[in-house]
Amino acid sequence: MSADEQAIHDYYEYVDDEAYDDLFSLFSEDVVYHRPGQEPIEGIEEFETFYREVRAIERGTHTVADLVVDGSTVAVRGYFSGVLEGQQVEFGFADVHEFDEEGLIEERFTYTDTGRV
Repeated sequence: MSADEQAIHDYYEYVDDEAYDDLFSLFSEDVVYHRPGQEPIEGIEEFETFYREVRAIERGTHTVADLVVDGSTVAVRGYFSGVLEGQQVEFGFADVHEFDEEGLIEERFTYTDTGRV
């Protein structure tokens, strides 16, 4: 199945609005989330715990600058502005989202020009 560009736009909107139930509906039960220098988050339960309890970003806004769809993959480049561990921050990011056959995100890779996210 090809990737869903609208689901990716929805993803950033849901994260920024802290609409977590909507956010989690975009992901496979077997989701794997990769972040540089950190262990992967594996499975929807661990993914939900990360967003509800662990995530270092307190609030903010993602701006998508570029989005490229290729088969089951969506690559995004953008900017984030918000609060990270109590500090106002702005940084660039690149994300890659891999979709499964049911149209859910099954694997996600995040790269930023800052530390922990």
